[in-house]
Amino acid sequence: MTAHTDTPASVTTVYKVTGMSCGHCEGSVSGEISQLPGVSSVKAVASTGEVTVVSEAPLDDEAVRAAVDKAGFELAGRA
Repeated sequence: MTAHTDTPASVTTVYKVTGMSCGHCEGSVSGEISQLPGVSSVKAVASTGEVTVVSEAPLDDEAVRAAVDKAGFELAGRA
C-alpha cells in the first residue's frame, strides 16, 4: 500500500496524522519518524495532516505509529 517507489532502493509512503497544527508539530513528527531505521527523508504538512516518508524498504506501520505517538500525535493510517 505504498504510494509509489522512487527507485529500486527507496519507497515513498504517505501517512495521515491527526492533531498537527503548526511548524513545531511538523518538526516533532518528522523528528521521531526520521529516527526509524531505513528512513531517508520525512516531510510533514500540518495543514493537510500528511506525512511523506521515503525509506529504503516499506516501514512497519506499528513502528511508525509508535514514533507518531511519541511525538504526541495520532497516526490515522495511510493516505
